[in-house]
Order: sequence, then structure tokens, then C-alpha cells
Amino acid sequence: MSDTRRGSFASKAAATASGTIARSRAFALPALTFLALALGLAWALTRASPDASSEATAAVAPPPGFSIHERSRPLPEIRFENGEGETITLAQFRGRVVLLNLWATWCAPCRREMPTLERLQAALGGADFEVLALSIDRTGLPAVKEFYQELGLETLPIYVDQTGAAQRALNALGLPTTLLIDREGNEVGRLLGPAEWDSPAMIAFIRGHIEMLEPTPRTSARNEN
Repeated sequence: MSDTRRGSFASKAAATASGTIARSRAFALPALTFLALALGLAWALTRASPDASSEATAAVAPPPGFSIHERSRPLPEIRFENGEGETITLAQFRGRVVLLNLWATWCAPCRREMPTLERLQAALGGADFEVLALSIDRTGLPAVKEFYQELGLETLPIYVDQTGAAQRALNALGLPTTLLIDREGNEVGRLLGPAEWDSPAMIAFIRGHIEMLEPTPRTSARNEN
């Protein structure tokens, strides 16, 4: 082969190699860019996950003094009267998460927290949740209605057990005592003593349990019937 042909062949080979390298670089740059973006996104999600998990946990974390049971506990059937004097039972509230608050008009801490329960009912009350403020006043409805008028309570329904049987059946050692009850009528936890029921932390706690304690198919079917 002459020197001229050898030179021409070498030039073509070099040009082909250069083109191949250029094409490889052109393909590699977008691929590397995509890989870098993917790695960056994965790193960001890894960093964000603990914070998001912490926020979700904090939303349902019990406030100080609120004891949450490891397993829900069945409750005895209790009877009481509503504001119209009609006899109803705790079972009639199944299908909703219930905050059952035992109180009395002569209980000073109870009197102070009642407006906060009113505001909690206004904020979250509905088809999925109800504040059941159950008075154990022995004088019955007249004393409770007078107290409601005195404080201007309008959203919170009136419930009264003037026999005191509910307090004994629920083993409530003092007033106020508050039970968190799931949609099946089981006790999830309880708090002995007053609380600020309308505080942001408490509302987040209650809302978290409303969302967590979603209806089971059996509960939904019973409510539809």
C-alpha cells in the first residue's frame, strides 16, 4: 500500500473515531444529567421522609395526661337522657368517633373546660365525630339547661345521667373524666382532669384519630340498615 493510501485510510479512521466519540459524548451528557437529577431527588426524598413521618406521628400523639390503651377496650352499655328528656344509649353513637366527657355543673374544672368542648364540637362535630358531654347532675335537665344558657352553649348537645350510673359503670374516679371511643363503641383511651379541647394540638390529635379510626365494612353496613 502506498504512503498516500495509508494516509487517507488513517485520516478516515481518525474521523470515524472522532465521530463515534462525539456521538457517545452527546448521548452520555443527557444520561448523566438525568442520573444526577434522579440521585438528587432520591436524596431529597430520603431527607424529607423523617420529617413527614414525624409530622404524621405528632398529629395523633396524645396530649399530656391522655392515656391511650395498647388495645381498645369494650365498654358497658349505659343509658342517659338527651336535652328533650328522651332515653338513649351509648350504642346509638356507633359509627362515629365519640369524645365522652363526664362532668357536672358543680365541678369547677368542668365548668371551665365546657366552652372548649363547645368549640371542639363546632370544629369537628358531624357524621364522623361527636362530643358527648354527659352531665351527672342529680338535679337533672333543669340545672344543665340553666348552665348552658348561662355560658351561651349552643353547639354542644345536652346529655344527662342524674342516676350517676354511667360514672360507676365507666369506672370514672373523678370529674371531669373523658373517654375517646372508636366507631365500634370501644374505649381507645381516657384523660382524667380538664383539658383545653380546642387547642391546635388537641384538635390535631382528635382529627388524627377520626381519620385513623375509619369505618369497618361491618360498621358501614349496620349504619346503612
